[in-house]
Amino acid sequence: MAYTEATRQAALRRIQQVIDEGPYRPDWDSLTQWQAPDWYRDAKFGIFTHWGLYTVPEHDNEWYSRNMYIAGTEAYRHHVATYGPQKDFGYKDFIPLFTAPRFDADVWADAFRDAGAKYYVPVAEHHDGFQMYKSALSDYNAAQMGPKRDILGELHGAARRAGLIPCASSHRAEHWWFMSHGKTFDSDVREPLRQGDFYWPSMPEAAHMDIASQPAPSEEYLDDWLLRTVELVDRYQPRLLYFDWWIQHVAFTPYLQRFAAYYYNASLRAGFTPVIAYKHDAFVYGSALPDVERGQLADIQATPWQTDMACALNSWCYTDGNQYRDAAGIVCDLMDIVSKNGNLLLNVGPRADGTIGEQDLDILRGIGAFLRVNGEAVYGTRPWRLYGEGPTQIKSGFFTDGERKAFTSEDFRFTRKGAAIYVTALAPSDDGAYLVRTFRTTAEPAFDGLHRPILRVTRPDGTEVRWERTEKGLSLRTAPGGTMPVVFKLEQ
Repeated sequence: MAYTEATRQAALRRIQQVIDEGPYRPDWDSLTQWQAPDWYRDAKFGIFTHWGLYTVPEHDNEWYSRNMYIAGTEAYRHHVATYGPQKDFGYKDFIPLFTAPRFDADVWADAFRDAGAKYYVPVAEHHDGFQMYKSALSDYNAAQMGPKRDILGELHGAARRAGLIPCASSHRAEHWWFMSHGKTFDSDVREPLRQGDFYWPSMPEAAHMDIASQPAPSEEYLDDWLLRTVELVDRYQPRLLYFDWWIQHVAFTPYLQRFAAYYYNASLRAGFTPVIAYKHDAFVYGSALPDVERGQLADIQATPWQTDMACALNSWCYTDGNQYRDAAGIVCDLMDIVSKNGNLLLNVGPRADGTIGEQDLDILRGIGAFLRVNGEAVYGTRPWRLYGEGPTQIKSGFFTDGERKAFTSEDFRFTRKGAAIYVTALAPSDDGAYLVRTFRTTAEPAFDGLHRPILRVTRPDGTEVRWERTEKGLSLRTAPGGTMPVVFKLEQ
């Protein structure tokens, strides 16, 4: 489906009207008046899902649609061996195979709620260009093809029934070049490609994916990106919209400003404050929420931020070779991130048939068991004056989640709520004894400690804890055992 020039211009005029009628303007000075809403700051933990056409082969990773057209890659070899040459069986031929016979949105949402998540971010459109929602801008969507169901709409409905805040993500920007390798040999990615075609525009990919050297997308493509993103907002009103990388290309800047002004103004009219999550420097700091992909930050941040990471280390979608993390390690990362004013968005990759794999479910169950007991140290908290203490250093930056962190029982993270301070030992000690040096007694008030008296120490379930405070620190003793972090509540 290709919209006409008249249709495009009418849609752009409507977007401008909403911008003109609202308090937010499409410039950074205006957009930096945005502040992260309390619903987001209180939630702390959300679930992300990568599920779409790219999951059908259950192989390689969520970039299968690109990699299957690059000779020499694992995906290329697998594709030819399994499905035949790309000229006979291309990526589009997965569409009729994507029937999702066992998909039940309520089953997913209940599992995410039981894991302790408070918001849910399904991928609405990935780089492959197949929309997981009903769209008037393209026929290549799940409501018209494949499962012939409005997947995003069903997931949002189920999320609300489960008490989760419905959100969405858009990875459309990269589609400008994502399928381009299919033009380099005899495949089904052929010229001429026009707006509305599944593979359009398949422009050349920059060497090493260097954004600065990539030619700017055309005005036609940028308008298409804006209209698709606005359609997503209008149809589903997501409370958070996550953008993947590549929107930091300078050509997107005026479109990001226009979209943010539209989204912020439209959401205010609808009665809520939304969140835009972005990577790198796509937005001016303070105008939206910075996101660190598969990584963390070393210290407390002045404003809220987010980490997105996955249960699997090697893929965002389900594959036959996923390498999974363990629940205890993810909980450690959650406590570290929350102590530094961040949220954790944890990705699960459902299988092609619509079920969630047992290894993902085991991880979710482990996290949920921890949060049911210790959630008060997470939800609704704010950072204390220090994020914590301990010998294990966190490396700041993207793509550091593959580096195993050997947390010890001397690594602590702090959060606060009201007058309470929560102290989390990231690894249980062998004998149940802990020493928190930050809370040592001091003759004078110290910014790096606590001068006020501690009146009581308990576990979040109310169990009393034996404690003693000296010039060496706060000594705590509880029953040994377990593999999860250990949480203490200090009342002052």
